[in-house]
Amino acid sequence: MIKTAEALNKWKQTLINERAYRLELKICAGTSCISSDADLIVEMFEKKVAEHGLNCEIEVVKTGCFGFCGQGPILKIEPDNVTYVRVKLADVETIFNEHLLNGRKVYDLMYKNRDDEDPAESEAGMAFYQKQLRIALRNCGEINPEKIEDYVRNDGYKALADVLEQNDPEALIKTMRDSGLRGRGGGGFPTGLKWQFTRASKSDEKYVICNADEGDPGAFMDRSILEGDPHSVIEAMIINGFAIGASNGLIYIRAEYGLATRRLFTALQQARDKGLLGENILGSGFDFDIEVKLGAGAFVCGEETALIHSMEGHRGEPTTKPPFPSEVGFRGKPSNVNNVETYANIPEILNKGAEWFKSIGTRHSNGTKVFALAGNIRNIGLVEVPMGTTFEEIIYDIGGGIPGGKDIKAVQIGGPSGGVITKDKLDTPIDYDSLQEVGAMMGSGGMIIMDEDTDMVEISKFYLDFTQDESCGKCTPCRIGTKRMFEILERLTDMEGTPYDLELLETLSKNVQSASLCGLGQSAPNPVLSTMKFYRNEYEDYAHRRKKTAYSIDPEKCIGCTKCKRVCPVDCIDGKVREVHVITESKCIACGACYDACPVDAIVRP
Repeated sequence: MIKTAEALNKWKQTLINERAYRLELKICAGTSCISSDADLIVEMFEKKVAEHGLNCEIEVVKTGCFGFCGQGPILKIEPDNVTYVRVKLADVETIFNEHLLNGRKVYDLMYKNRDDEDPAESEAGMAFYQKQLRIALRNCGEINPEKIEDYVRNDGYKALADVLEQNDPEALIKTMRDSGLRGRGGGGFPTGLKWQFTRASKSDEKYVICNADEGDPGAFMDRSILEGDPHSVIEAMIINGFAIGASNGLIYIRAEYGLATRRLFTALQQARDKGLLGENILGSGFDFDIEVKLGAGAFVCGEETALIHSMEGHRGEPTTKPPFPSEVGFRGKPSNVNNVETYANIPEILNKGAEWFKSIGTRHSNGTKVFALAGNIRNIGLVEVPMGTTFEEIIYDIGGGIPGGKDIKAVQIGGPSGGVITKDKLDTPIDYDSLQEVGAMMGSGGMIIMDEDTDMVEISKFYLDFTQDESCGKCTPCRIGTKRMFEILERLTDMEGTPYDLELLETLSKNVQSASLCGLGQSAPNPVLSTMKFYRNEYEDYAHRRKKTAYSIDPEKCIGCTKCKRVCPVDCIDGKVREVHVITESKCIACGACYDACPVDAIVRP
């Protein structure tokens, strides 16, 4: 039990002094890497270390996400500063015998930035990491998230101890305001200002709420932080509670985040056991505890009022604002709501100072932003970059460019609520103001890269299918409007639309945008309006029924292997062995099975 700030600092020094391992094997054990046997790799290394009696010399550290998800599972060996990628169970024996026992690096298992280059031995040599600055992700891939000792050793709970020792909530809030930190959940509202409003609200009880309901397709930033560094969020919530005068915290997390939830519960219990959560924290007289609320995975519950209603046991439906949760929130009491990434920044800001954080990024968008980089991009994963970094830098310097030698077409940012950035706007700095100027929005951090073959109408239909399904149904414009928009897009892509559908779609989009109750409905038409603005010719091709929707076969490339014919679900491919095959376009449903099966790239996509 750690009872004072002095005791916390002594414990930290003891942990540092006791760390006498010669080598650390840091193995990513986030969700994506566990799906590739990372947990078994950890077990095998632990077994090898024990068999050779090296437990006092080598520590196997099960970490959170390294970020470079497309190369997982990743193994980093320190202090040798060597990183191995795409490690398989069969590689454990080789790495253990060669590197750990004989000191010989296994170059074949290291990453190459390009095929013709020598292996990049460490993260520092990987282009993926060179333009990143990890603040919210600072401990992910560095510590074991299931050991509070690792967090404390890395200055964990130091910010909390300092805040409680200074005992000045007003000064704390001023520091947060001076830092310029804005909410990372999508809205970008100044964090310190929100804290100030909640502190100013008079009530006998207040709440601190963490929004961990991450619902954007392709987004996994908050999940990765909770899997890799849950104590940073817990520490920040306690600090928030002290600032606004709250003694209760709630974390609303979707239940399907199984690993994140388990590690969160573990971290909460460890913090309680050490006296860092609960009554009389560090002898300050301040009481604060946290409860976890599991959500059912409704996208609309990412909106703070819908989230609060869900936690209260009601339907997850939004309400009009004002009043804001800072005045009337959970159980009618003032409540401060921030998301996971926002909280993860706070201990580091307090440890290094507001001016340090303010020096990063742009004038009105300070600090860094985490993005989930996905789609038609070589390097898929989590990236954290200073605000003001351009799309071009993320796509080519970090993401490695577009695979297959293809050209980029657009970037979808902001998830179902966002818009597209066209090829000619890739030099746009990524900050709140610049994105707004080009008709996009930051969102929570999804970034989908689309190549030259992407059908923008199909992209719009995908997002509308998602938002109309996720609508809570409370207001008519969103409930009915998004459904009708989706039906129009279906008519168009089924080659049953007309030019009038384009006019109707645009009018309906603007009505839904202006009349919906909450942000989900108001922003649902954004992908449609954005793509119609920049790629209207694709909509017109569908409306005039001149869009090619069937696959075809290049007779110059076809070798007559019959693989395409065998996988076609509608039998629309004709041809004999060693003869050129032909697709009957009127029967083709454009499923892509033939495209995937062809070994010589003879299938031509529509």
